[in-house]
Amino acid sequence: MKKKTTFIFLGNLVAMCLVAFLLIAGVMFWLDTYTRQGEVVVVPEIKGFSIADAKKYLSLKNLQGTISDSNYVKEKPVGSVLEYTPSAGKKVKKGRVIYLIINRTSVPEYPVPDVTDNTSVRQAEARILAAGFRLAAHEMINGEKDWVYGIKYKKKRLTVGDKVPMEDTLTLVVGNGAGRKNFSTEETDREEGYEYIPDE
Repeated sequence: MKKKTTFIFLGNLVAMCLVAFLLIAGVMFWLDTYTRQGEVVVVPEIKGFSIADAKKYLSLKNLQGTISDSNYVKEKPVGSVLEYTPSAGKKVKKGRVIYLIINRTSVPEYPVPDVTDNTSVRQAEARILAAGFRLAAHEMINGEKDWVYGIKYKKKRLTVGDKVPMEDTLTLVVGNGAGRKNFSTEETDREEGYEYIPDE
């Protein structure tokens, strides 16, 4: 009787161990399948690649590339990859989306500083250069010396809020000290086809 009880106990113990083993193996298999731990890839270096080349190279690594944002860096090729997330060297699952930040294909435009009829030439120069624009030789007109009467881009007078491509060249219309002149009024009249008549 004692031998029979021992045999039953051992049989139950073996059965329990077998069930436990199968359960653990099943859970591990499920986790491995769910997390794809056996399909990890390393994100490659793609900075400086064109958009097409970056996406093609990522595809060869079983990754996907998508544009998430753009910036403008003058020194970098147009349309090239500036940054991306996850970055190079990171381990990710196959099929992971890599978010690309690319260099813009066009130069961004920014508002021109308001320097017309409220600023000396020195102050206007400092503000315009600080805003990222360039300056051509001043256009001199009769008016208070070194006073800014207007600002032009490609010979066209600009008004408050006008935007110009960054780093393009602007021209300040500056008084030469020989009498007064209302640049804004005269230029507006000429552009609209009216005759400018100075005050008597």
